[in-house]
Amino acid sequence: MKTDFEKKAAMDPSGFVILADFVPGIVQEIRYYSTYNFIGDRIDGYEEPCALLTIEAARALKSAANELNVQGYRLKVFDAYRPATAVKHFALWGIEDTDIRMKPYFYPELEKQELFMRGYIAKQSSHSRGSAVDLTLLDMKTGKELDMGSPYDFFGEISHPDYMGITDDQYRNRSILRKVMLRNGFVPIDCEWWHFALKNEPYPDTYFEFPVSSQYLKK
Repeated sequence: MKTDFEKKAAMDPSGFVILADFVPGIVQEIRYYSTYNFIGDRIDGYEEPCALLTIEAARALKSAANELNVQGYRLKVFDAYRPATAVKHFALWGIEDTDIRMKPYFYPELEKQELFMRGYIAKQSSHSRGSAVDLTLLDMKTGKELDMGSPYDFFGEISHPDYMGITDDQYRNRSILRKVMLRNGFVPIDCEWWHFALKNEPYPDTYFEFPVSSQYLKK
């Protein structure tokens, strides 16, 4: 059971910023605010399609964005801070065996329960600590996403960063993103090319619950 202090900390957004205010020009497509995600509904806790991050993570991401801009790329963010309530939504969906309407788009080769057993979806997410981000790259000349070999949130081996069964160009595109994020203080995970978390995150033991809303930060 959480103490009163832990409950208060989990609802305190004072160490967070609105990413678009901190990193001008960043592109956002907050999938969990929409219905185009692996569940097929807007996810609990997403009250606004905006990305929030801790100040420290936003500062590091701004540095990464500046470096990529020089190379001709822009960052596109799919998810950043994710409330613990959203992770609970994922878990409850996992218990509901009959709801597999998005399976053809996000996990065609896996059974629903395998998403949890294989670690694609966790009971606690680093996103809820406020310093993890899911993103890709846009070509500044064309405005189009770079081909990374698999779509965002596609659960399967093809989305693993070290998967070699993709084209040289697709692997190169992943490497561009990965190298810049590593140079700017982020660390990857082994099953999603799009996920990076700040190595020296400020709240390593706190899973926040306040909603994704710019208005909440301004209260």
